[in-house]
Amino acid sequence: MGMHPTAPEGRGKGELEAAILAVLHGAAPDALTPGEVLERLGDARLAYTTVVTALTRLYGKDVLRRAKRGRAFAYSPVADESGLAARRMSGVLAGRADRAAVLAHFVDELSDADEELLRRLLDPGK
Repeated sequence: MGMHPTAPEGRGKGELEAAILAVLHGAAPDALTPGEVLERLGDARLAYTTVVTALTRLYGKDVLRRAKRGRAFAYSPVADESGLAARRMSGVLAGRADRAAVLAHFVDELSDADEELLRRLLDPGK
């Protein structure tokens, strides 16, 4: 799996996307243009086009929303970090034919404390 020629050595696509999301979450509720994201990333080795490509990819995954600001788009997260994680989990579940098996395996992997928390969330009256 090759790297984009303008991506700094040692930083893969996923790492760059995670760094961009961290910047956007840190700026929330404000939306940032690619130039503002690049500036906040503080990595002189990154090309503007690399940041634009990563933002476009994240927008295509429905992780970001964007609005026109001048000649560029300004991007912001669609949800906070816990909401984003929940959306990803729902997406994984939605893509499986045997949802019961996936959920059973998920619960089996939970720590005792997380399992108890999940029980309280599902049945708050107890």
